[in-house]
Amino acid sequence: MKHHHAGLTIETSASFELINITARLQELLAASAIGQGLLHVSALHTTVAITVNEDEERLRADIENHFLKLAPPRARWLHNDIHLRDCPPDEPENAHAHLIAMMLGHQQTIAVHEGRLVLGKWQSVLMAELDGPRRRTLAVSILGA
Repeated sequence: MKHHHAGLTIETSASFELINITARLQELLAASAIGQGLLHVSALHTTVAITVNEDEERLRADIENHFLKLAPPRARWLHNDIHLRDCPPDEPENAHAHLIAMMLGHQQTIAVHEGRLVLGKWQSVLMAELDGPRRRTLAVSILGA
């Protein structure tokens, strides 16, 4: 069994943003020369999520609206009491981003067949930026033959 590991850096541009990373993952898969196996992608941040869904503009807006209603940024969150925590004074108030990331999850594993990610017709791998804009790092591990 072969193993290939790579980092993927994503520059985000908004506080809440869904970024289609499918093509970048497919490029890493091609570079690995692994034809059959699994690709695992994991966000190395607590305010980023990885999910599989349709990449459609109006759905992206629905997803953002839905999660920001569940965890509104301006709600009274204990985590946002920066003055009561041991953290830098410029620490953002981002409790909502942590909560949304927990709901979505920080990792996905996708099957690989004949050198391609196994995804349905409308499925894409999306990285959810929940506390941007920032530079984000994802860890990608590919196992197989």
